[in-house]
Amino acid sequence: MTLRPGTMRLTCMFSSILLFGAAGLLLFISLQDPTELAPQQGPGIKFNIRPQQPHNDHPLGSSQDGDLKTFTERVIRDLSSRTPRDLHMRVPDQPQPHPKTGAQLRLLQRRRRLLIKKMPAAVAIPANSSSETFVRLGTQALDSHWLGLHQSQQERKRVMQEACAKYRASSSRRAITPRHVSRIFVEDRHRVLYCEVPKAGCSNWKRVLMVLAGLASSTADIQHNTVHYGSALKRLDTFDRQGILHRLSTYTKMLFVREPFERLVSAFRDKFEHPNSYYHPVFGKAILARYRANASREALRTGSGVRFPEFVQYLLDVHRPVGMDIHWDHVSRLCSPCLIDYDFVGKFESMEDDANFFLSLIHAPRNLTFPRFKDRHSQEARTTARITHQYFAQLSALQRQRTYDFYYMDYLMFNYSKPFADLY
Repeated sequence: MTLRPGTMRLTCMFSSILLFGAAGLLLFISLQDPTELAPQQGPGIKFNIRPQQPHNDHPLGSSQDGDLKTFTERVIRDLSSRTPRDLHMRVPDQPQPHPKTGAQLRLLQRRRRLLIKKMPAAVAIPANSSSETFVRLGTQALDSHWLGLHQSQQERKRVMQEACAKYRASSSRRAITPRHVSRIFVEDRHRVLYCEVPKAGCSNWKRVLMVLAGLASSTADIQHNTVHYGSALKRLDTFDRQGILHRLSTYTKMLFVREPFERLVSAFRDKFEHPNSYYHPVFGKAILARYRANASREALRTGSGVRFPEFVQYLLDVHRPVGMDIHWDHVSRLCSPCLIDYDFVGKFESMEDDANFFLSLIHAPRNLTFPRFKDRHSQEARTTARITHQYFAQLSALQRQRTYDFYYMDYLMFNYSKPFADLY
């Protein structure tokens, strides 16, 4: 029997459709990543691990990478080599993923980021690792103390980000300039960026960075002048734009803060209650000339003997006779935390725990701990809440309120309580 021409055309079209459909299905299956198709089930928390960039690779990093960083994954990476006592981790064997082209890898990373954004932080968190596997950690594995430190970090970052979103909404859209990173020190061996906040342990932190960089064998061997007036540590603003952006997107960024009133009193005691060849002639003379009635000729000549209420008058004066100084400037100005996504926020009040937790996370040598010694005026007691209250008792209620208003963003961003009951 001979088929009519119309019937033959329909038969050919139907056959072509079937062939194209089958070919498309086979192509789709061949392009899928088997690690994404496999069910991701197991006890405890799943941590999504993305490939770590080589140290000598210098791409311009995505800002999304910084937004997604948290420190649970750093705890996980650290436990295998620097595990606290009674802490155990089991990493199941995984098949090696097949090689991917650069385009495929970027596509997969974008998919993972989108998935992570939709999942709770405690369920799926990105990490830097040398392989694309899933590390499963049992619910009993994390030591309670370390888990508490990690949760504290999450809370500090949450509070800081909420304050930025509420009061500094435009900051995230600004370009990062060398001025924004001028207080950030670089340690390339362990890929660390540290934003210096004076009077919050900065001298000892710079000693630690020098040991990490191999510039000294012990923090105790490094003198004060070497820390502050040497050029051993590089600042981030000394790199070109590509170097700055690369480090911001791939290094671990951290800062340490302190209760603002305590930090202010500590700065005043250090700079004005002891002989100082810079702060007395530069700041002391200007403060005494402006705010002390009938200042003596000797006081005006030397700039010595500034009192705390006079210092606060200078601080609050919008037309202050001499500029701001890093020792009492806002942390929000020094470190730009609404523009730079810091991975770790430590506090001076919990320095020992926070510092040693951080050192463990970056795989610092086991024998390196944060030094406890007082850098200057070691015979003098550290500035405490009690000492701070004694200094602020010299001020009027209005001056205390205005000083609180001056540091309001630091109080808000770093979740410090009001230091006096009558503050509003």
